[in-house]
Amino acid sequence: MRIEIGFVCAALVLAGCAQPKPPPKLPPPRPQQTSVTPHFGTTGRVEMVNAEGRFVVLSFPPGHVPAPGQHWRINHLGLKIGRVTITGPQREIDTVADLVDGAANIGDEAAPE
Repeated sequence: MRIEIGFVCAALVLAGCAQPKPPPKLPPPRPQQTSVTPHFGTTGRVEMVNAEGRFVVLSFPPGHVPAPGQHWRINHLGLKIGRVTITGPQREIDTVADLVDGAANIGDEAAPE
Protein backbone atom coordinates (compact mmCIF):
# COMPACT_ATOMS: atom_id res chain seq x y z
CA MET A 1 0.00 0.00 0.00
CA ARG A 2 2.89 2.35 0.73
CA ILE A 3 4.31 1.78 -2.71
CA GLU A 4 0.97 2.64 -4.32
CA ILE A 5 0.72 5.87 -2.30
CA GLY A 6 4.31 6.68 -3.30
CA PHE A 7 3.51 6.18 -6.99
CA VAL A 8 0.38 8.35 -6.71
CA CYS A 9 2.33 11.12 -4.93
CA ALA A 10 5.15 10.91 -7.48
CA ALA A 11 2.65 11.08 -10.35
CA LEU A 12 0.98 14.14 -8.79
CA VAL A 13 4.32 15.87 -8.29
CA LEU A 14 5.41 15.17 -11.85
CA ALA A 15 2.03 16.26 -13.24
CA GLY A 16 2.29 19.54 -11.31
CA CYS A 17 5.76 20.24 -12.73
CA ALA A 18 4.70 19.67 -16.30
CA GLN A 19 3.74 22.98 -17.91
CA PRO A 20 2.27 23.56 -21.32
CA LYS A 21 4.69 24.97 -23.85
CA PRO A 22 4.33 28.72 -24.30
CA PRO A 23 3.06 29.80 -27.69
CA PRO A 24 5.82 30.79 -30.09
CA LYS A 25 6.60 34.49 -29.98
CA LEU A 26 5.54 36.36 -33.08
CA PRO A 27 7.74 39.19 -34.29
CA PRO A 28 6.30 42.61 -33.43
CA PRO A 29 4.29 44.14 -36.26
CA ARG A 30 6.21 46.64 -38.33
CA PRO A 31 4.75 50.13 -38.47
CA GLN A 32 3.24 51.14 -41.79
CA GLN A 33 5.52 53.10 -44.05
CA THR A 34 4.30 56.66 -44.37
CA SER A 35 5.13 58.51 -47.54
CA VAL A 36 5.20 62.29 -47.48
CA THR A 37 5.30 64.17 -50.77
CA PRO A 38 6.05 67.88 -50.51
CA HIS A 39 3.70 70.19 -52.34
CA PHE A 40 5.67 72.92 -54.05
CA GLY A 41 2.72 74.63 -55.73
CA THR A 42 1.76 78.09 -54.62
CA THR A 43 -1.69 78.48 -53.19
CA GLY A 44 -3.35 81.45 -51.62
CA ARG A 45 -6.24 82.04 -49.29
CA VAL A 46 -9.20 84.38 -49.67
CA GLU A 47 -8.97 86.90 -46.82
CA MET A 48 -11.70 89.35 -47.84
CA VAL A 49 -14.56 89.43 -50.36
CA ASN A 50 -16.25 92.55 -51.74
CA ALA A 51 -19.33 91.26 -53.56
CA GLU A 52 -20.45 94.71 -54.78
CA GLY A 53 -17.05 95.61 -56.21
CA ARG A 54 -16.48 92.01 -57.46
CA PHE A 55 -12.97 91.75 -56.03
CA VAL A 56 -11.19 89.70 -53.36
CA VAL A 57 -8.07 90.08 -51.26
CA LEU A 58 -5.79 87.03 -51.44
CA SER A 59 -3.06 86.15 -48.98
CA PHE A 60 0.00 84.08 -50.04
CA PRO A 61 3.10 82.64 -48.38
CA PRO A 62 5.97 85.14 -48.16
CA GLY A 63 7.81 85.40 -51.48
CA HIS A 64 5.08 83.65 -53.49
CA VAL A 65 2.70 86.49 -54.35
CA PRO A 66 1.75 86.20 -58.06
CA ALA A 67 2.28 88.97 -60.59
CA PRO A 68 -0.66 91.01 -61.93
CA GLY A 69 -2.43 89.58 -64.98
CA GLN A 70 -2.39 85.94 -63.88
CA HIS A 71 -5.62 83.93 -63.80
CA TRP A 72 -6.35 81.86 -60.70
CA ARG A 73 -9.22 79.59 -59.70
CA ILE A 74 -11.06 79.75 -56.39
CA ASN A 75 -11.70 76.37 -54.74
CA HIS A 76 -14.10 75.66 -51.89
CA LEU A 77 -13.50 72.24 -50.30
CA GLY A 78 -11.63 71.16 -53.44
CA LEU A 79 -14.34 72.23 -55.92
CA LYS A 80 -13.87 75.14 -58.31
CA ILE A 81 -16.41 77.85 -57.52
CA GLY A 82 -14.86 80.91 -59.12
CA ARG A 83 -12.13 82.48 -61.20
CA VAL A 84 -10.09 85.61 -60.51
CA THR A 85 -7.50 87.74 -62.28
CA ILE A 86 -4.69 89.18 -60.16
CA THR A 87 -4.79 92.96 -60.56
CA GLY A 88 -3.00 94.40 -57.55
CA PRO A 89 -2.13 96.48 -55.65
CA GLN A 90 0.13 94.20 -53.68
CA ARG A 91 1.11 94.80 -50.06
CA GLU A 92 3.54 92.36 -48.40
CA ILE A 93 1.81 88.94 -48.69
CA ASP A 94 -1.61 90.26 -49.78
CA THR A 95 -2.82 91.21 -53.25
CA VAL A 96 -6.12 92.16 -54.86
CA ALA A 97 -7.82 90.13 -57.59
CA ASP A 98 -10.92 90.85 -59.68
CA LEU A 99 -13.64 88.20 -59.50
CA VAL A 100 -14.23 87.18 -63.15
CA ASP A 101 -16.55 84.16 -62.76
CA GLY A 102 -18.45 82.51 -59.93
CA ALA A 103 -18.08 83.43 -56.28
CA ALA A 104 -15.60 83.39 -53.42
CA ASN A 105 -15.89 83.03 -49.68
CA ILE A 106 -13.48 83.92 -46.91
CA GLY A 107 -11.17 80.98 -46.29
CA ASP A 108 -11.42 79.53 -49.82
CA GLU A 109 -8.24 78.43 -51.58
CA ALA A 110 -6.80 80.19 -54.62
CA ALA A 111 -4.70 78.11 -57.03
CA PRO A 112 -3.18 78.84 -60.44
CA GLU A 113 -5.11 77.68 -63.50
